Amino acid sequence: MQEFWELNKGTIIYALCVVGIVCILRIATYYLYKFIERKSALKYQGEDIAPIHLIKRILNALWIVLGIMALAFIVIDEESYKRAQKNFEIVFYLGMVAVITLVVASLVRMWFKRAIAKKTALNDDTTSYRFLRYLAVFAVYFVGILLAILAFPSLRGIAQTALGGAGLIAVVAGVASQEALANLVGGLFIIFFKPFRTGDVIKITDTMVGTVTDITLRHTVLRNYENKMIVIPNAIINKEKLVNYDLGDRRCCEWIEIGISYDSDVDLAKHIMREECEQHPNLIDNRSELDLHNEVPKVLVRVTGLGESSVDLRAWAWAMNFPEAFVMRCELLESIKKRFDKEGIEIPFPHRTMVFKKEQLQAIVDDLKKEKAVENDEKEG
Repeated sequence: MQEFWELNKGTIIYALCVVGIVCILRIATYYLYKFIERKSALKYQGEDIAPIHLIKRILNALWIVLGIMALAFIVIDEESYKRAQKNFEIVFYLGMVAVITLVVASLVRMWFKRAIAKKTALNDDTTSYRFLRYLAVFAVYFVGILLAILAFPSLRGIAQTALGGAGLIAVVAGVASQEALANLVGGLFIIFFKPFRTGDVIKITDTMVGTVTDITLRHTVLRNYENKMIVIPNAIINKEKLVNYDLGDRRCCEWIEIGISYDSDVDLAKHIMREECEQHPNLIDNRSELDLHNEVPKVLVRVTGLGESSVDLRAWAWAMNFPEAFVMRCELLESIKKRFDKEGIEIPFPHRTMVFKKEQLQAIVDDLKKEKAVENDEKEG
C-alpha cells in the first residue's frame, strides 16, 4: 500500500484537488445563485428570473465537464496532452461566452423594461424603447455567437469579418432571407417615421382593426375588439394604407346611413335621426363658433342618394374617439330602427318580380288544381 501511494501520490493528490475544486465551484455557484435570487426578488419584484436558472445550470454543467476533462489528463499520453489542453480551453471559453452573453442580455432586457415602465408612468411614448429592446437583445446574442465562433479556427475568418463592421451587413444579408430583411427594415421605418405608436388604434383593412400592443424586429401586434391578437409582418404594414385614429385629433365622425322607402316622410325621418343622435351620451358638439352663430344643427342629416328602391339618408355624428364612435353607431342604428317602426317610416327591403310565360303559368295552375283535388279526395275518404 505504501509503495502504491509513493508511486501514485502525485496523481491521487491531483485527482483529489480536481474533485475538490469542482465541488467548491458548484457550492459557490449555488450560494451565488441564491444570493442573486433573493436580491432580484427584493429589488426587482415581478422580474423574470428564468435567465438566472439557466446560468446556474450552464455553470454547474461546465464545472462537471471541465472536471472530467481535467481528470482525463491523468490517463492520456504526452502526444494527446496538447490537444486535450486545447479542447479544455475551448470548452471553458465557450462556457464563459455563454454565461456572459446571458448575463448581458438579461441586464439589457431588464434596463429596457424599467425604462418602459417609467415612460408609461409619465404617459410618454414607449414605441422606440420597445423596438430597440428587441434590437439590443438581438445584437447581444449575435455578438455572443460570433465570439463563440472565434473558438474554431476554421470559422474564425467569418467572425472576424463580421466583427470588422463593414462585413456585418454582408453576413446578415447573406444569411437572412429577403422577407426577413424587409420586415426588419419595415420595423426601422415605423420607429423612425412614427406612422403609429404603441397604444394607437389603427385600421389596415376592415378585418385588421385594433390597438397596437407591440412592435418587434419582424412584426407588429394588434389587439382587436374581440381581444384577439393580430400579428402583421412589418413589410406588409409599410405597403398598406392605414388609418390611425389616434394620430393628431382623436375625435371621430361616424356616418349613420339608413335608406327609407319613397313613400315615407323624408322630413320626419331626418328629424328622428337627428333627435336620436343628439340624445346619445357619446355624441359631442363639434360645431365651430361660426356654426353656433349661424345656428347650424348639432347633427347634420342630409339626403345622400336616390337609389333604386330607397332614399338614402346620412347623419354626421361626432364622438371623442373611435371606440366610442363605433359603439354609438351600433346603438343608433338600433334606436333609429325602433323609432322608424313606431312612426311608420319604412326601411325598404329587396323585392323580386317573377314573370312566367303563358304555358308555364297554365302548367302551374293545373298542378295546383291536381294537388287540391287529391287533398279533397283524402278528406272525403
